[in-house]
Amino acid sequence: MIHDLAARALHVLDPEDAHGVTIKGLAMGLGPRAGRDDPILATTVAGLSLPNCVGLAPGFDKNAQVFGPMLAAGFGFVECGTVTPLAQAGNPRPRLFRLTEDQAVINRMGFNNEGLEPFAARLARRGPGVIGANIGANKDAQDRIGDYVTGLARLWGLASYFTINISSPNTPGLRALQTKAALEELLGRLAETRDRLPAEGRVPMFLKVAPDLEAGEVEAIVETVIANGLAGVIVSNTTIGRPDLRSPHAGETGGLSGAPLKALAQQMMGEFHAAAAGRLVLIGAGGIASGADAYARIRAGAAAVQLYSALVFGGPGLVQRIKADLARRLRADGFASVAAAVGADGQIRA
Repeated sequence: MIHDLAARALHVLDPEDAHGVTIKGLAMGLGPRAGRDDPILATTVAGLSLPNCVGLAPGFDKNAQVFGPMLAAGFGFVECGTVTPLAQAGNPRPRLFRLTEDQAVINRMGFNNEGLEPFAARLARRGPGVIGANIGANKDAQDRIGDYVTGLARLWGLASYFTINISSPNTPGLRALQTKAALEELLGRLAETRDRLPAEGRVPMFLKVAPDLEAGEVEAIVETVIANGLAGVIVSNTTIGRPDLRSPHAGETGGLSGAPLKALAQQMMGEFHAAAAGRLVLIGAGGIASGADAYARIRAGAAAVQLYSALVFGGPGLVQRIKADLARRLRADGFASVAAAVGADGQIRA
C-alpha cells in the first residue's frame, strides 16, 4: 500500500524524472517484496520455468539496473532494454507523456540507454530468475542488422532469452525491418550468428512486433520466424494509431501504450495465434492492466503476458492484484494451470 501511495505522489514530477527517482529507489532496496506465488500461475514458456506468467515489459529497466528488485516485487520474469551497441541519448525531452484521462502513455524516447557494456556487466552479476535482453539498433548505425548481431553476440550466455525489437516507432525506419525481405535478412543473420556461438549459451529468441500490421503481414512474419528457428513472437509493441483519446497530450508523436492499445493488441494476438497454429510461443503485451486483461490475452493465445504502462497508474502493487485475480479466474473456469487456458478462445488452424 505504501509503495502505491509513493508511486502516485511521483505524478507531481515530470514523467521521466519520476521514472528516474523510481529506479534509484528500487536500486536502494526500497521496492515491495511479494510472497510466494499461487502454484496455478507457474508455467513453462519456450523452456523457461516461470513462477508466474506475468512479466515486466522492456522500457522500465532499460539499463539492467533493477531486474532483481522487480523480480522480488512479484514479476515472474523481467525483460531489460532496449539496449543498443553504443550508448545514445535518445530523442530530445520532453519525450514521455502521461495521458491520465486515458490511462495511457505516449513515448518517443528513441532507445536512450547506456550501451552494451554496462548492460552486460550487470547481467553478468545476476542471480536466479528469468531475465530477458531486448536488443535494438543505434539510430545512426550504418548496418542496423549488424547492431542486432553485435547485441546478440555480446550478451550471449548472460540473458535467459533475447527479444529482437524491430517495432519501436521512435527510431526512424526501424519498423521497415518487419517487411518480408528485410525480416528474412535480419533473422537469417541472427540465426547464423546464433549457430556459430557456443551451444551452452543458447536460449530462446523472440521477435517483438508492432500492432500496426497490414493484411498478410502476420502470416509472413510467422513463417519467417519459424524458418529461422526463433521460439516465438511478442505481440505487441506500442501503436502509432490514435484511438479516441481525451488527454491534452493526445496529439504528441510517439508510441501509444496503455488502455487504448488493449483492443488492438488483443486482436493481433488472435491473428498470430491462428497463423502460428501451435508452432510458436506467443507472449502478450499492450494494454494489460488487470487479471481480466491478462486472462483474455491468455485465452486468445498468449503463453505469458507483459505489462509496464499500467504500473504508472496502478502502482507496484498492481502485479499482485493481477496475479490474484488471474488465479481466481483460472480456477473458476476449471483450468488447472495457465498452460491449459492458452488459446481457449481460438481455434488452432490445421
